[in-house]
Amino acid sequence: MLLNDALRARRSIRAFRPDPVPEALVRELLEEARLAPSGTNIQPWKVHVVSGAVRALLEQEVLAHRETNPADSGAEFPRRGGARRDPYLGRMRTLGKAMYGLLEIPKGDQAANWRQWGRNYQFFDAPVGLIFTIDNDLDAMSFLDIGMFIQTLMLAAAARGLGTCAQGAWNNYWTVTKRVLGVPDEQYVVCGLSLGWPDETAAVNTLVADREPVDGFAVFHGF
Repeated sequence: MLLNDALRARRSIRAFRPDPVPEALVRELLEEARLAPSGTNIQPWKVHVVSGAVRALLEQEVLAHRETNPADSGAEFPRRGGARRDPYLGRMRTLGKAMYGLLEIPKGDQAANWRQWGRNYQFFDAPVGLIFTIDNDLDAMSFLDIGMFIQTLMLAAAARGLGTCAQGAWNNYWTVTKRVLGVPDEQYVVCGLSLGWPDETAAVNTLVADREPVDGFAVFHGF
């Protein structure tokens, strides 16, 4: 697949087939992702890849932990809970309305919303999950680096017909995630990623988020 095709094929997948993703294929994706750029080549990313029994244990432990309303139900590092003003708030609401409409979850149904949010911690049934961490003494620029690494990984996956969904939700329950995976205290849990074969019959996977036109965000100087 050409890069242009992979860019257009990639979208957030929230329903997966149970077909396994071989370890060799995941390693192949990571081999390509490690070519991503980073400031002064520090390569700050660390990745925990989970499948099989370990993936099931992580899901079980985080979902059980979540039901206790724990004190760590937020990121370890400074992070706002979402867009606070337009145009960002409007874009977020438009996406949420479209997605929950496809899921047939009515507005105000808190129980259904809670269950759907919990699907994040099941990796949306993807056979492979990835948890990304970063040393907590690095600055904000290293978050930019790990973002480029994750984008490279997602494009590599799209080029092979695999689906992904990047999940900031994972840094909400970092204590249990660290415990299950043995993540050192001096690292932040940045986010997770679902990886697998898309279920093309699922209505939620028809969602394509709107994108702003170039003239809506770019200013050209000197042309």
